[in-house]
Amino acid sequence: MSSTIKAKSWIHIQEILFSFEKGAEHGRYRSSLAYRGVDEASFELKTSLMRLNNLRAENHLLRNFKKYANTMLKDNDNIWELLAVAQHYGLPTRLLDWSFSPYVALHFATSDVSKFDKDGAIWCMDMVKVRTLLPGKLKKIIDDEGSFVFTVDLLKDFTLDEFDNLNNGKDFVIFLEPPSIDKRIVNQYAMFTIMSNPDKNLDDLFQEHNDDIYTKIVIPKELKWEIRDKLDQANISERMIFPGLEGVSAWLKRYYTNINN
Repeated sequence: MSSTIKAKSWIHIQEILFSFEKGAEHGRYRSSLAYRGVDEASFELKTSLMRLNNLRAENHLLRNFKKYANTMLKDNDNIWELLAVAQHYGLPTRLLDWSFSPYVALHFATSDVSKFDKDGAIWCMDMVKVRTLLPGKLKKIIDDEGSFVFTVDLLKDFTLDEFDNLNNGKDFVIFLEPPSIDKRIVNQYAMFTIMSNPDKNLDDLFQEHNDDIYTKIVIPKELKWEIRDKLDQANISERMIFPGLEGVSAWLKRYYTNINN
């Protein structure tokens, strides 16, 4: 199950995104949520592989991509590193992009001015509750590590087939923090979700559970320009999220868009 909240104002969005309380263990204000922003609230949590409409292509895509990505891989035999690099460079995969940062998610919900006539959304997923759904082997690894998020090294002993069958046919999802291969990953405070079943999206998975594992915040189209301008003022823009001249150009193009005509 999930809950949906419609944001009423810029201040209301801040209250929702930063409503997490001080942690009992460490006494710090640190969120246990993962955030994903989309520019259309109607979008489902479907992966690029699902949108390709050819799930049988997964192994073929990865095998062929690996031939060209070998020079970028630290471990050629680590399928999880290959998946992360492939997702980062736009290959259709079973991964979905998320961020540790609510403001990065808010950027992606308001970055495309051609979608300002449509409501956007931010998904906030509870990593603590997701961890409780893990199969035993993975839960032990992550508990021993004291983390909510896997790295490619923590998963290196599992093939994709072994991963898919870890929970006796029951679907589950994990969070994966990608290797910091460039500044874009670092600046976006990036992480991914990976489903054990590439044919199932997160919406379907969490409808099977009673806990409120995620919240969907709807960003009304009427608020998008205010949010966008205030994010730019806070230096949350393409200039920061996509380091380099491409990001600067995208930011300037949007920044100087005339909305009065």
